[in-house]
Amino acid sequence: MEKKEKSMLMVVVVLGLMVQGSMGFPCGSTFFSALVQLIPCRASVAPFSPIPPNDACCTALRVLGQPCLCVLVNGPPISGVDRSMAMQLPEKCNVNFGELVKEQVRT
Repeated sequence: MEKKEKSMLMVVVVLGLMVQGSMGFPCGSTFFSALVQLIPCRASVAPFSPIPPNDACCTALRVLGQPCLCVLVNGPPISGVDRSMAMQLPEKCNVNFGELVKEQVRT
């Protein structure tokens, strides 16, 4: 299992570096650093997960902010992450980013 986690982390690092080099981020973070900040949310955004976001996840989401969440949701696929569940995090955490998250995901 540990080998699988290391392999997945390496894939995420490579994807993060590729995106970082090709885009500017209005959120002030790179794709990879934004992804790392939301590690506490991992269990809540796994496909078919019934686990609600915990306090650490919601705090990380508030600190990260709406622009960075949009960068992650609109970025390359992330293994083990259900994008629709990730888009529900603000609502589940009572974090009001307004309609900007939904609007930026559509564009």
